[in-house]
Amino acid sequence: AVDWRLSDVEVAALAAGRHANPFAVLGPHETPAGLVVRAFIPNAETLSVLAPNLVGPVVLERRHDDGVFEGLVPESVGIYRLRATNAGGEWEVEDPYRFGPLLGQIDDYLLTEGTHLRLWDKLGARPLQHEGVEGVHFAVWAPNARRVSIVGDFNDWDGRRHPMRKRVDTGVWEIFLPGVGVGAHYKYEIIGPNGALLPLKSDPVAFASELRPGTASKVA
Repeated sequence: AVDWRLSDVEVAALAAGRHANPFAVLGPHETPAGLVVRAFIPNAETLSVLAPNLVGPVVLERRHDDGVFEGLVPESVGIYRLRATNAGGEWEVEDPYRFGPLLGQIDDYLLTEGTHLRLWDKLGARPLQHEGVEGVHFAVWAPNARRVSIVGDFNDWDGRRHPMRKRVDTGVWEIFLPGVGVGAHYKYEIIGPNGALLPLKSDPVAFASELRPGTASKVA
């Protein structure tokens, strides 16, 4: 049988927020065994995939007590949501890792050249609709970072939850977070080139910030 499961090492790296390329494993991925969905939802005891195309929820296997889940789903799943449960109840979330990137090769080229005339339009936090869903696109330039996560009042300031996608050629990191809105407070959590966790960083191109003594950036 083809083994589509992540190795224990990769599962542990996801749970610790130290996976080198989370977009390569989280979300939906084709494998020789079929389509696999993986997610990291801290505090969830069960996790199911819900979709209009599915007859009923598909329950994912819990791979780590911190909330790493994976499972095979029908190829026809289409656009899905995740339903989590624990002793406190149940809740539904969009999966940020099912969305494609917003920055493209032209952006990479112009950013690398240093001739991008609309940097402010690409970096920072931009509320928008992506693939039919409202949310916020975050992008930050951190070429030497080993990992960059977005943290904020929407994810308990937990850097393991939303590690960003690295645009390899440019050193820009990006992620689209569905459901986040204007007024949300956020910062970037960065693991430096030597593997050390750095102090939280506010957004260098933020369009709004908290009033002192607060230092968080705000989605505007």
